[in-house]
Amino acid sequence: MISYLKCKDGFSEIHQWKSGCWIRVTKPTADDLAVLKERFAVPDFTHDAEDIEERPRVDHEDNWMMVFVRVPCKSIDGDGDTIFSTAPMAILIRDDVFISVNYYDTEVLDDFIRWSQRRHVNACKGYDLLLSLMLSTSVWYLKYLKQMNTMMNAAEERLEQKMDNDELMRTMGLGKFLIYFITSLKGNMTVLARLKKRLRTLPHDEDLLEDVEIETQQAVDTASIYNDILERQQETYSSVIGNNLNRIMKTLTVVTILLMIPTVVAGYYGMNVPNGLESRWVGFPLAVIISLVLMAIGYFFISHSKFFK
Repeated sequence: MISYLKCKDGFSEIHQWKSGCWIRVTKPTADDLAVLKERFAVPDFTHDAEDIEERPRVDHEDNWMMVFVRVPCKSIDGDGDTIFSTAPMAILIRDDVFISVNYYDTEVLDDFIRWSQRRHVNACKGYDLLLSLMLSTSVWYLKYLKQMNTMMNAAEERLEQKMDNDELMRTMGLGKFLIYFITSLKGNMTVLARLKKRLRTLPHDEDLLEDVEIETQQAVDTASIYNDILERQQETYSSVIGNNLNRIMKTLTVVTILLMIPTVVAGYYGMNVPNGLESRWVGFPLAVIISLVLMAIGYFFISHSKFFK
């Protein structure tokens, strides 16, 4: 779908393209791409935005500047769990033509449009629009990171009460999401560094560029901190599980040793050799008493042994 957005008291949709407007392309069909190529001579690399693994980069072709950034996405799976991911977004700039291409759902662009309307923005086009979209992207990374932190804290509280495999798997999933975010943000930082060099001779808002750098770096630092915290939590959970397993094994070992004592006594008295008690009624009670005494002595030594503490 192709929509044209003009910035006047915020971005609002118009019926046809005008110079300096924003051409927003969402989940384009073959007909949409044909229109872009026929009317604006857009090169074929717009298809690259369809590749979910496409990395952030800056490229040029036929006077077009193409910028790939990765934007955060959120979805709900069939079990009701929140899934965080990132997806590529292509931005193409040439003279007074500005095009964004998204093949995947993201809240970044819709929220940016609503923000521009609330702030009554009247001038945002060209490279300033590019920087504004990158700033909005970094802000949404931070929003999703806060949600991840809340999920991490909730999972930690539940795991303190009971070690549950499902909670452990959710925690591992959060670690995977954080790795996606860190990798994508570092790629966006690389793109921003290249843009900074190219924009030196081009008209742009220097303060806006600085804001983008600050927010993106903050998102990288926040994601890295959360990832370190999560890794330490996982190490702690592994230690707790290991300690619990050791405690269980020690308990089972003690029980096994103590149960061996009456087995040995019963086996000794049950041998097919004369022992003087085979025809007396006191034989069985005596074997039981001997077993209990030996078990008590064994338990005393075990409980005072350093190995079982």
